[in-house]
Amino acid sequence: MPTDLPTDSGTRKWDGTTFGNPWMHRTLIKWLKAVDIRVLYWFTYLFVIPPTLFLKRKEAKAMRGFFRKGFGYGRLKAWRKTFANHCSFGRVVIDRFAMYAGKEFELKLDGYEHFQALASRPEGFVQLSTHIGNYELAGYTLKAKEKRFNALVFGGEKATVMDNRLNKFERNNIRMIPLQPDMSHIYTVNQALSDGEIMSIPADRVFGSPKYFVREFLGHEAKFPQGPFQVAAMRKSPVLFVAVMKESHKSYRVIIRPVKGPDDPNATIKQTADCLASNFVKIFEKTVREYPGQWYNYYDFWS
Repeated sequence: MPTDLPTDSGTRKWDGTTFGNPWMHRTLIKWLKAVDIRVLYWFTYLFVIPPTLFLKRKEAKAMRGFFRKGFGYGRLKAWRKTFANHCSFGRVVIDRFAMYAGKEFELKLDGYEHFQALASRPEGFVQLSTHIGNYELAGYTLKAKEKRFNALVFGGEKATVMDNRLNKFERNNIRMIPLQPDMSHIYTVNQALSDGEIMSIPADRVFGSPKYFVREFLGHEAKFPQGPFQVAAMRKSPVLFVAVMKESHKSYRVIIRPVKGPDDPNATIKQTADCLASNFVKIFEKTVREYPGQWYNYYDFWS
């Protein structure tokens, strides 16, 4: 059973890959073609989550800290919420493989008009993602007939996961752009926006980058990467926040919100990026408060 937990919450080291070997992934996909998805949910609750909480104690501690520091929960409630969060994450990962197996979910679009308005324009735009909910499903839902959708992704993911993503994404005119150690992916990102395409970029994690914004998030200061906002500011591209939140075993809610820049048309790149970051964090925080159990950053977010 796959999990996407980071390897070291104390130092924020994370290999970014889905747990399991290709045989396990292929077997899971075969099961999902024949078995009710809820059977695998319960298998995960009973046989995967308990040992995961024991073996990944740093990650579990970070999640308890998220509930205690971000929401003021007591120790017992934080423990209960941590267990529920791991169950929720297990469902999300199973759902991804269910999509590879051909299963479909009901997707309720909230704010789709914002996406349609930008998709109908010749200019490209930036779509910001986060590690909440099940964002990958956005790639199967938000399609533009005339625009290619580009997704910045971790380049070291397991081959079975990447192959299945590629198979699903190619049908929807989606290109994956792997993150490169030499930062060469930046040129591809800029070219995509220059060509009037959609560029999806994660905007909630800082991994050792010296460039970040500090914003208050759930009552405490947290760091957010400058890169996604600077890219949008430099190209004067419109920006959307998109999150795909699970509401039942069969349905998800796709939340789409415009991220506004400064009202001043003469604002500098720095001012524009700063404003975009502030407005993004407000929308992000509101969504997390609505769905606290679907937070999947397994490290101390405020460290």
